[in-house]
Amino acid sequence: MEEDTAGPFFRPELRHSADDRGSSPRASPGSSSGLLGDDVDQHLPDEEEVHHRCSDGACGGGGGLGALPVWGQRRSPIYSTVVFLSHLLLILFLLNLFSSASSSGSPGMGSGQDTIHRAMVHSWATKVGVELAKVADFVTKRKDVQDSYKQASVLERVGPTLVKDIVRDMKNMVELKIKAIKRIMEAAENAAMMHDAESVPEDFEYYNAKQLVTPEEVTCTKESVEESEEGEATIPEDMKEMVLKPSRHFQGTPVNTSYSSVHVPTNVYDKAPDVIKAIKWSEDLDPVFISNYQVDPSLSWQYFGSSHGFMRQYPAIQWKQEPVDLFDCRTRSWYIEAATSPKDIVVLVDFSGSMTGMRKEVARHVVSNILDTLSNNDYVNIFNFSEETSELVPCFRDLLVQANLGNVRELKMAMEDIETKDIANFTSALIKAFELLQVYREERQGARCNQAIMLVTDGVPYNFREIFEEYNWRKLPFMPVRVFTYLIGKEVADVKEVKWMACENQGYYVHLSTLAEVREQVLNYIPVMARPMVLNKTEHPIVWTPVYADVTDPKMTDWLWEVKECAEQKSRFESYRKNRQKFHSAEEQGRQYDQKLKRVQNQSGDSQEYQLMTSVSMPVFDRRENANITERVLVNEAYWVQRMRETRIANLLGVAGTDIPIQDIQKLMAPHMLGVNAYAFIVTNNGYVLIHPDLRPVFQGILKPSYNSVDMAEVELVDDNSLPREFSPELLAFRDAVINQTTGSAVLSIKYHYDDMKRVSRLKRRYSYAPIANTPFTLVVAIPEQYGMYRVHAVEEIRRSHAEGTSVTKYFKGKKWRIHPDWVYCKYLYDNEHPFESPEKELLHFLERTKQPGWKWPLKRSFPASDFITQSNTSDGKSDKTNKDSYFCDRNLLLSLVFDAKVTEWFPKNVSQSSKEEKGKEFKQRFGITVSFVATRSGLTRWQDYPVSEEEASSEPHFSVLNKRAIDEVWYKRAVEQHFVDPDSYVYSVPFKGEYKNDSLVTASNAIFHTEGRRSAPAAVVGFQFRHSALYARFKNITSTCADSLSSCTRTCAPGKDLSCFALDNNGYVVVSTRSMNDTGMFFGDVKPDIMRQLVLEGVYNRIHIYDYQAVCFRPNEAAAQSSVPGPPPGPFRLFVWLMQAMVEKFMTFLSKISLKHLIWAYLPDYVRAFSSSDDDFESYENQDDSIGGSNTAHNDDSQVSMDEGSGGHGGGSSHHGGDMGNNKSPLNALLINRTRPQPCDQEVDLYLLQHQLITSDKGHKKNPYMMPSNHCIRPFVVQAITLSNLILVVVDDLCPDRGTMPTTLPPKGYDDDEEEDVEVGDLTVRPIEIDYNNTLACHKLRVVGELPRRNHGVCINSHPNENEITLCGRGSQLKPSHLLHITAVQLLFFLFVRTFGNSISHIIC
Repeated sequence: MEEDTAGPFFRPELRHSADDRGSSPRASPGSSSGLLGDDVDQHLPDEEEVHHRCSDGACGGGGGLGALPVWGQRRSPIYSTVVFLSHLLLILFLLNLFSSASSSGSPGMGSGQDTIHRAMVHSWATKVGVELAKVADFVTKRKDVQDSYKQASVLERVGPTLVKDIVRDMKNMVELKIKAIKRIMEAAENAAMMHDAESVPEDFEYYNAKQLVTPEEVTCTKESVEESEEGEATIPEDMKEMVLKPSRHFQGTPVNTSYSSVHVPTNVYDKAPDVIKAIKWSEDLDPVFISNYQVDPSLSWQYFGSSHGFMRQYPAIQWKQEPVDLFDCRTRSWYIEAATSPKDIVVLVDFSGSMTGMRKEVARHVVSNILDTLSNNDYVNIFNFSEETSELVPCFRDLLVQANLGNVRELKMAMEDIETKDIANFTSALIKAFELLQVYREERQGARCNQAIMLVTDGVPYNFREIFEEYNWRKLPFMPVRVFTYLIGKEVADVKEVKWMACENQGYYVHLSTLAEVREQVLNYIPVMARPMVLNKTEHPIVWTPVYADVTDPKMTDWLWEVKECAEQKSRFESYRKNRQKFHSAEEQGRQYDQKLKRVQNQSGDSQEYQLMTSVSMPVFDRRENANITERVLVNEAYWVQRMRETRIANLLGVAGTDIPIQDIQKLMAPHMLGVNAYAFIVTNNGYVLIHPDLRPVFQGILKPSYNSVDMAEVELVDDNSLPREFSPELLAFRDAVINQTTGSAVLSIKYHYDDMKRVSRLKRRYSYAPIANTPFTLVVAIPEQYGMYRVHAVEEIRRSHAEGTSVTKYFKGKKWRIHPDWVYCKYLYDNEHPFESPEKELLHFLERTKQPGWKWPLKRSFPASDFITQSNTSDGKSDKTNKDSYFCDRNLLLSLVFDAKVTEWFPKNVSQSSKEEKGKEFKQRFGITVSFVATRSGLTRWQDYPVSEEEASSEPHFSVLNKRAIDEVWYKRAVEQHFVDPDSYVYSVPFKGEYKNDSLVTASNAIFHTEGRRSAPAAVVGFQFRHSALYARFKNITSTCADSLSSCTRTCAPGKDLSCFALDNNGYVVVSTRSMNDTGMFFGDVKPDIMRQLVLEGVYNRIHIYDYQAVCFRPNEAAAQSSVPGPPPGPFRLFVWLMQAMVEKFMTFLSKISLKHLIWAYLPDYVRAFSSSDDDFESYENQDDSIGGSNTAHNDDSQVSMDEGSGGHGGGSSHHGGDMGNNKSPLNALLINRTRPQPCDQEVDLYLLQHQLITSDKGHKKNPYMMPSNHCIRPFVVQAITLSNLILVVVDDLCPDRGTMPTTLPPKGYDDDEEEDVEVGDLTVRPIEIDYNNTLACHKLRVVGELPRRNHGVCINSHPNENEITLCGRGSQLKPSHLLHITAVQLLFFLFVRTFGNSISHIIC
């Protein structure tokens, strides 16, 4: 039996009293429990009545209990026994039922309601699925598309061969880039020698990138021009005019390819003699830049970064860095790594009692700038010392840590909390540093090249010669460790000893007294460490950087986040001021709650706003061996004189380099050859990914704090049950092979997330890898084993078509088609000379060119990064200078595209041209179809629009706007995976919660596979979109009626019928619900947590645990709590504005604390006093608001910041506030947001995947959840698979209370009931939460996990026998003028104010 046999006992009509015993209920057919009613001995129907009932079949047929003797006949002993046993069974059943109801905590569950008919649910699921499949097959013409590929063949896809081809092309690209920078390097060294004796004219001008104006700005912008005496617009004296045109090749940036421009950092004075002289001779690089670009049009930005700080960049651009220009080429990875070999650095910071006030701030600034000059190939640690020497970060004890962004950030944050005390023990500090470096040197750990000690102090008692003799002078003239000293303070007793320590240990001495000179002076250590390379002269090491974001400074992350929080705070206040009643409404509070959820949990961002790239660079040496220098000499204790002398030098002129955008490298990876759900990625010698589809460097438009140090083990997640950061031995062995640049292959079972980490899947991937020559990189190709081992091969020969009189352009008629925008079909090398409105226009242009006589497929000579650069397609093809009309075509891709266009040419035609017109109208009316489409393996997408009325039109962008990328679209990938569940089924998806609107569309897709023998491969995907409102109406209509197999039913999913129906997709998201359209796109665990939990327990969904090792969490920002004004960027004007704002806000805060604050408050403006009311209804929202997201939000009570110094809790809770106002909240307090600071962290999330094998399983009735009946409130639901889809139908009994708050045997991993208020124990959710390591992520990775292996790359040049001849080793404090940065009284006032009163500022509103 399919139905619960207990049902008829609890039908309402069976409950009759003594007054209605004249009638007897009829037993259910085939139900043995329906034979006996209440009080059967007291009321016996007459024979005629029984005969009538039995004639209707109510008595049942056959023998056994179903065949009763006619009433009135003599009853046998057997009959009496049956009656007795029936009563006994009835009593036992009732006791069992009420016992179950009592144990479930739901009294009244057995109140006589029908159970859910599984047969009825099965009928609904079948009807919904079949109707959708019929309309899908009709509008997509799936069978016709499949027949179109009958002529295609299926070929094997060989991973090692693919890797070999891609690596060959990348090798050619690499060689071109290296040749280009070598020419720049040689030209720079020659120019410096030629112009050494020349003086710079006083009227010399150059193109300063910050001072360029375009002709349009001269004529149109009044602020940028001045009126001359003749009344004509002229350019201001400090500006120069230049014509700039937007370039597609340079990401749309306006450029001038005839010139270069110069960027001068804020802290560099461009009129200084050495600086202006270098700027002048570097103009000789322009012809080299232009020549390089003509030979290789794929070249991106070319540049020369000078050791003086300026950067000459080609082509010329207008530099607009907002909000402030922090760029200094000498702190960029491409400069640092080329200028010095890898290095181990120990920083010793004196924090004795004398290092207070300005000295302490300068010391912090020195350390921060030293850290900014380190890269992933360097190692560092910082020790602070007074009487004792200790690591700045305790978990870095006795270690040098890799100087990646995460570890550097940890060190910088530790510098914020240092306190000065006691006296300095230099002996202990120096010995500690030397011994640590010695261990790393002898054990071949760390950077394995240069080593240095950076001593930051305000003075030393003597020179500690004995320590240097013991640790550094054992093998003279070689000294393993250099010593750099930074003397802090204006008034210092003696500089001789500090300078001696640096000069005698091949270092450099600097005297610093102000913040303004710190960066420039700190950077002096780089040329000193470069001296061995310069003296060697014969070798210019080639350096490749990790991935980085063009000109963006990583330090901007915290500042940009503060700006974002300030904007949110401002919006909150404006909303309150505009309409206070609306602000406290449930709708507005819900909106703000959703906004905060999104702000806290949104880990994604569009990385396109940041130009990610890698760079190749090499050092440029000064070929001079001697030079005249001017130095200051101390004659006596108070008198300095200047003198000139000739001395031995080994100067670094700078670094030459060029950029390679990541998106250009990706085009070399032949994505069309890899296929769907396959990808290629690149790994560096440190194990970090340079390119990977799961590399997510941006969150909410801001760079992540550790965006460029993501390890390959953190993105390739092995499908096992390991704990976080317990990487499997197979994965680690694979990683070792990759970073050591071997060639091979591996197979791993992988779980991976997609669709913004809301969906999950699992499969086996086959990895093939090989090194990229002349780089530290290794290429890896990952192919799915299940369907990636074969590919469809079908091409249309263009020449043959033309010979037959057929123009291939006819296959591309109309406008209802798109090609993949990121794939290169055909392209001009000089794309600036041949602009096209779209990739489609560009394709048609080249197809027309194929008709011309003499068309030739370009022969590949080399493949520069961006556009598969080839030899010139001119008549001779011999010139090194590429012709402006040269082009390249990917022959296989283009011919495949033409074939796909040919066989799908018919698709966009009107579907209702034939006898199917009426059927088409019916489908259109029933489901609200808006578009059908087909996407192919060659990147072609076609669609057909269906007319809709204005009322039915969706506000979403058209299908063609959002779905151009064919095999890279989510619906394409999901359809291919669904093919192995059921090849005839469709994948249905809707927008997630927060994206859903009333006019949202449902997307359905099905994969077309072509089979040849035992080989099968995906060729295309077909699909359609239709209105969700139409699906909702049809779904509700079907589930509101009884199934055809049931003559009557009392419970359906119609309103008031006590059932709710949900269609869930294969990841547990609601596609359609009869309960509410607002459920659409929600995770079912958030809608019906108890039912979702049961589905997981029964195995309907498999819970897959995913770790996110690139997450960003938000810690309480104590500094921000003290001031809501984001930290000031450099610049006197900005400092002044910031200071004034802070002073005003501090004054207002002070007034709110004094005893007269109530009196003062009465005289404040109305809009301020409007905040003074204490609204209890806001407290509940704030409590809820602060519990979002678990510990990763850092919005718990102990992290809240209040305007009341003594208040605890958060700003919204009146019960937590004390002080003068008692329980009344501070006027502004209830509206304050919690200030946070983004930090790298690990998160975990449970995602869910439908177990399709259970649908067709032959498991018995008790084990298969699709065969199990409902059981009142013990199992208050029935689940059935919806035919020909990725959906299941779940029907839930609404009369049973939700049990989401009850503990179960399935607690979600990572949740803590004490940490979260809105997530109960046992709830299932798809919200990521932070993994609590009881330590910072950097410390956990270092101490618990351990540092993953890495490979040293590049040449180590750390010594030269002639270096001892160089006596230049430092100078005193010398403040240089700057037109942008001055040490002004405003800055000093600001410093004194912040240091004196900063700690007393509790919270300031933006």
